[in-house]
Amino acid sequence: MNAPQKAQAPKTAISPTRAENYAEWYQQIVRASDMAELSGVRGCMIIKPNGYGIWELMQRDLDRRFKDTGHENCYFPLLIPLSYFQKEADHVEGFAKEMAVVTHHRLTNKDGKLVPDGELEEPLIIRPTSEMTIGTAMAKWIKSYRDLPLLINQWANVMRWEMRPRLLLRTAEFLWQEGHTAHETFDDAMFETKQMLEVYTRFAEDVMALPVIAGEKPEHERFPGAVTTYTIESMTQDGRALQAGTSHYLGQNFSKSLNIQFQNREGALEFVHTTSWGVSTRMLGALVMAHSDDNGLRTPPRIAPWQVVIIPVIRNDADKESVMAYCQSLKTEIQTQHYAGEAVRVKVDARDISSADKKWDWIKKGAPLVLEVGPRDVEGGKVCVMRRDQLDAGKKFPTRAEFVAGVTGELTAIQKNLFDEAAKFQQERLVTNITTRAEFDAYFGKPADNSFVGGQGFVRAKWSGDKQSLDALDAFGVTIRCVPFDQDGKTGICVLTGAPATQDVIFARAY
Repeated sequence: MNAPQKAQAPKTAISPTRAENYAEWYQQIVRASDMAELSGVRGCMIIKPNGYGIWELMQRDLDRRFKDTGHENCYFPLLIPLSYFQKEADHVEGFAKEMAVVTHHRLTNKDGKLVPDGELEEPLIIRPTSEMTIGTAMAKWIKSYRDLPLLINQWANVMRWEMRPRLLLRTAEFLWQEGHTAHETFDDAMFETKQMLEVYTRFAEDVMALPVIAGEKPEHERFPGAVTTYTIESMTQDGRALQAGTSHYLGQNFSKSLNIQFQNREGALEFVHTTSWGVSTRMLGALVMAHSDDNGLRTPPRIAPWQVVIIPVIRNDADKESVMAYCQSLKTEIQTQHYAGEAVRVKVDARDISSADKKWDWIKKGAPLVLEVGPRDVEGGKVCVMRRDQLDAGKKFPTRAEFVAGVTGELTAIQKNLFDEAAKFQQERLVTNITTRAEFDAYFGKPADNSFVGGQGFVRAKWSGDKQSLDALDAFGVTIRCVPFDQDGKTGICVLTGAPATQDVIFARAY
C-alpha cells in the first residue's frame, strides 16, 4: 500500500518564505520588488526606480503637508566644519562614532598610486544631521521677535557610518527630510513639535497604511541634545519595532551654544526655542516589513508609482495591433478617473518578454491592480483583473466599462484593506496582560530566532522610570520604544522592579 503523499506547499516568488527566515526574506523582498540593491561602497545603497518612485510620492505628500503648516524648503551644505560640532557637547557625543570626516581636498599620484594630499586646515564632517549648520545660519538671520517663528525644511542626504548596515533600514548614506524651526516661547516650540509628529502620524496611517503608536521617548532614548523627543513606532511582521519618524523639542540648548538670540517684545535679548523633526528612506523599509507577503511587496495605492498595470497578452503577430490599441485606449480611459485627488497612474507594459514574466514582475513589485488583456478580452470588451492584496481571491473578469467606473473604489478598498490587516496584526501582537517580572522574562526569554513566529511583539506595561532597571533588558535585546500618549494615569506595579509606577511604556525588540 502506497504511503500518503505529503501535501506540497504552494509555490511562492520569494524563497525563503517569511516563516522560514525573516531576515533573509526581507532582503529578498527588497531585491525582488526592485526597490534597492547594495552599491560598491560598504553600507551604501542604490535606490532603483521602483523604490525611488515610492520615495518620490512619499516626498511629494509630506512636502505638501509641511507647506500647509507654514514651512519653506531650503538647502544647506553637505560638509560641516568640525568646529561647529564642538559647540554642543551632548550632540557631538551622540554622533561622534558615526561621523565621516573629510581631511584632504585632492589626490596625488605617487609611484603609480593615488594618495590623499592637500590636508585641510580644519576637518569637515559629512553631515549626519544639520542642527549645527542650520543653527549657525539662524544666528545670523534672527534678530527680533518679528523674525519668528522661522520654519524651514531640507530634503537632503546624510551620512552616518553604520556598523551593521541593512538595505533601506540602516545604511551609511540615506535620504531624508529634516525640519528645523525657531520660536519665541516654549509653548510655541512644543506646539510645533507635537504638530509635526501628528503630521507624520497622519501620513503613516492614511498614506502608507501603516498603523503606528505615538508617544514620547524616555530620557535615555532621546535625540542627542534634545529636551524632549516624540516618536511614532510601527510593528514589523516579525513582531519588532521600527522607529518611523521623530520630532524633537531642543529647548534652548542649541540656541545657547550657537548664540541664536532675539530681541523680545520688551526689548530684552532672549535665546530662541528650537525644534527639529525628520523621516527618512527607512520608511521604505517600514513599508516592506508591514505589507509584504511571500510573493513580494504589496504597495498601498496612495504611494504606488503605478496603481494600475496593463499587461498585453499577445499570442502572435496578428493579435498585436488590436491588443495594443485596446490597452492604450483603456489606459487613456482609466486616467480620466481620479483617486486621492489625482488621475489614476496607469502603465501599459509593452516589454518584449512573456506576459507571465511581466505578471510576476508586477506582483513582486506590488502594483495594486494588474490587468491582463488578450484577444478574447478585446472581442468581449472585458479585462482580467488581479488585486495584489488578495491574490488568493483569483482573477475577475469585469467589462471594460465596469472596471473603469469602479477603479477608484477598488483602489480605496485596497488601501483600507492593507491598513486593516496591519492594524489587526499589531493589535494581536500588542500584549497588555504582563504585570510581573517573571511573566516579562518568560515572554521575552523565548528563543528569538529569525522566524516569523519567534519575534513576539510589543509589551505594554508599567515602568517606574528607574534607569538601573534597564540593564535587565540587555539580555533580551529589548528597549523601551516610547511612553504612549494615551496614558490611563492609574498607579500600578513596575514590570521590571515591582515598585509603584504610573506610566505605561512599550517594550519591544527593534530594528
